[in-house]
Amino acid sequence: MRQGGTVSPFPSARGHLGNGTSNQPANDWEQRYRRTVILGDTVATAFVVAAIGNFFGVRDAANWHEKWGILAFCTELLVLGSLAVSRAWAPAVLGQGAEEFRRLGRSLFMAVVVLALGGIALTSRNIKLWIFVAVPAIALTTMVQRYVLRLWLHRQRKEGRCLRPVLAAGSRATVRDLITRTRKFPHLGWRIDAVCTTDGLGLHGDRLDGVPVVGRLADVADHVRVDGYRVVAVTPDPHWTPDRLQRLAWNLEGSDAEMVVAPVLMEVAGPRLHVDAVLGIPLLRVSMPTFTGGRRAVKEVVDRLGAAVLLLLFAPLMVCVGLLVVLDSRGGAFYRQRRVGKDGREFTIWKFRTMVVGADRARAELADRNEGAGLLFKLRRDPRVTRVGSVLRRYSIDELPQLFNVLTGSMSLVGPRPPLPEECAAYGPDIRRRLLVKPGLTGLWQISGRSDLSWEEAVRLDLRYVEDWSLALDTVILWKTLRAVLYGQGAY
Repeated sequence: MRQGGTVSPFPSARGHLGNGTSNQPANDWEQRYRRTVILGDTVATAFVVAAIGNFFGVRDAANWHEKWGILAFCTELLVLGSLAVSRAWAPAVLGQGAEEFRRLGRSLFMAVVVLALGGIALTSRNIKLWIFVAVPAIALTTMVQRYVLRLWLHRQRKEGRCLRPVLAAGSRATVRDLITRTRKFPHLGWRIDAVCTTDGLGLHGDRLDGVPVVGRLADVADHVRVDGYRVVAVTPDPHWTPDRLQRLAWNLEGSDAEMVVAPVLMEVAGPRLHVDAVLGIPLLRVSMPTFTGGRRAVKEVVDRLGAAVLLLLFAPLMVCVGLLVVLDSRGGAFYRQRRVGKDGREFTIWKFRTMVVGADRARAELADRNEGAGLLFKLRRDPRVTRVGSVLRRYSIDELPQLFNVLTGSMSLVGPRPPLPEECAAYGPDIRRRLLVKPGLTGLWQISGRSDLSWEEAVRLDLRYVEDWSLALDTVILWKTLRAVLYGQGAY
């Protein structure tokens, strides 16, 4: 099907057309995308298994079918079976968020455990190859192919395709906020096509931010059955009592719609949010954020090893950059500054110098031109920045010396932005929660726009990281940082 000049392998999901017809194409593209992911995982697994089997099996060609063939078949079967059992192909997790890769990693770990137990039981000497070579290679291959598919899907969504038509139901203020967020982040796959409010009216008659208001909150189920929305997003409103929500869930049974309820909580999600049934009452259980324990120990090890490896890889580049900085303007190659780290302890951060000597003293003269948000001081065309410095800032090369801070333990590879002492002095109790973890070389702020973000949005992202931290989230942030650095968005 040709759309917008490109050929799409999935049917378009154009959403509600206002003509009373069902939006079946939305379900079609979801199923076809899921089948494509399953096929990709199967082909990637088969390719890795066949390549390893052929490479190592030629050394023992006489027993190929007896030894290597059986192990290869069992490995592929275990990997695909683990993916199915862990619901790594569930449509709800495909195409967005860290949960997709978390389930993928959990599935492959399960396959490793079963292979190890099988090898012990069968006293097989060849099982180590499949545990330490085959499964890691499968993990790398499947993650890369899924990421490529995700990039394609996100590009389609930015062009208005492959979106789930959504009916939003709640107060005008909360629905309006949801509309704004879905338009700002189309890669999440939602498009608000219709709205139901308490009185059936929007801010301007029958529309709310350009989206048609099709009825009252009591009419939600009727509109879903007639117009075939894929998602019913229930936002806070006094109308939504437990009885009414339960009745809405019953009325949506038998339709293709997924009901999503926004709890009246702070922004907590991911591994900290659980649903429990206590005395027959469904309760949202919010577990405490993890600041210690095994996962934090793993993060510490990854930080130190990762920093050491990156310093070795970037050592030639850093030497060249240091020379360019010195030759471009008077002064040293490095710039040192006091920052605030975990638990409010100050440390010295290292960066390549990007400004002229004495830039800190000249800041007061530029205070009236400040373009930064909140407590931050930023200028898009800062006269203190050198020629080499502007290039270093655009591609975040000036931050490479912070790898020494990570290596010594004062920073992490991923975390909130390291604030200045004067910024911390103005923090309220809520913002000070940023100091519960180590600041990071990169973070959610880095991949979400950096200096283009408002102060409130930057704080929200940092607090979200503190509250919802996980190893999978760190992996996603590190992966996305590369693209953010290459495009240079928000860097000045």
